[in-house]
Amino acid sequence: MKTNQAGVDLIARFEGFEPDWYNDVVQVPTIGYGHTGDLPDGFTAPLTTEEGKRLLMTDLQRYEGYVAELVTVPLNENQYSALVSFTYNLGRENLKESTLLRMLNSGEYTQAADQFPRWVFAGGKRWNGLILRRGAERKLFLSPV
Repeated sequence: MKTNQAGVDLIARFEGFEPDWYNDVVQVPTIGYGHTGDLPDGFTAPLTTEEGKRLLMTDLQRYEGYVAELVTVPLNENQYSALVSFTYNLGRENLKESTLLRMLNSGEYTQAADQFPRWVFAGGKRWNGLILRRGAERKLFLSPV
């Protein structure tokens, strides 16, 4: 399964585009649409908007793999895309250790969706941007296809 356009748009909107390196709220070096780590071959800073979009699509493949690896129940494309956004923002280990994943893999879809709003802290601080993002992810997760 691939992240649908609603999921890609959600990630791009909340990550925002930065053509050059900056430190995010927890001081992780970041570029483009939330890319962390070294730039892959073929990319150099500063990025054009088109390069940023290509890098986002490349990065999504890794996070799609994490969701496919960790989720053991059937998902529709909106549920899948919401989880990719969640994982893109928080990382594989946070998804792996989450109550959200445990509930979801137990078939408790609605209860799992209710876990999104708990993930609004970064660096020990509650962030309005994360409150909005988790709300958008929850809404997407609960939206029928």
